[in-house]
Amino acid sequence: MPSEKQEKPLSIFRSVPKWQDLRFYQKSEVLYQMTVVFCERFLPKHGDRTVDQMVQAARSGKQNIVEGSEDGKTSTAMEVNLLNVARASIGELRQDYDDFLKARHLKVWSPADERFQPMQDFTKAHNALGDYEDYFQHWTAEEMANVGLTLCYQVDAMMNRYLKGVEDVFIKEGGVKERMHKARTDYRRQQDEHLAELEHMVPLLQQQLASAQQEATHWQHAYDDLKQRALKAYNQQQEEIKELKRRLGEL
Repeated sequence: MPSEKQEKPLSIFRSVPKWQDLRFYQKSEVLYQMTVVFCERFLPKHGDRTVDQMVQAARSGKQNIVEGSEDGKTSTAMEVNLLNVARASIGELRQDYDDFLKARHLKVWSPADERFQPMQDFTKAHNALGDYEDYFQHWTAEEMANVGLTLCYQVDAMMNRYLKGVEDVFIKEGGVKERMHKARTDYRRQQDEHLAELEHMVPLLQQQLASAQQEATHWQHAYDDLKQRALKAYNQQQEEIKELKRRLGEL
């Protein structure tokens, strides 16, 4: 009989991680919420365009990650473009934090600073907003700006690695047009293989049918012979009964 095993059809849509699960998205969410609080605490509420620029840059970074991830299901090019927009926005935000520190003669922490490594360890280990929120109202401007700088660098590095992975997948699998072509050709190949399998089974099925017909003919002859003999025996028995009744009648 034909094989019942069927290959799983190839989806034309790329399999992409949920944006909520991307670590660099989670950090970008922290960056956005922290930047809003940072601007409220340490920048003028009116007359300073830096506030709008920083908040918009943080929001753009976060939102373009979401849109890029969603669009990546159908368009690798769109995903790459939007993630690069997100990187550019995070880069602007990083520069704003750096400018804030330098303009106010605050320190940009380097690896030589004793506060640098604990901050690195904390930000590397924590991605969830809830891990940071308790600090938003307690960090000094210098502490908060350095954390913001560090998160910007980390998000950018993580996005670079992710984009390299996207590039590798694109090289191996192509874009949506290539996946559509492969899906069509794979489907046609499966149908051709199934047809060939069925055609291969035809002679065997014909042979089995012929054997069955031959067997049926044999049993039909046997049945007819048995029927004739049974009928003959029945008729003979009837004749004997008649003869016996006739004799009994004469006595």
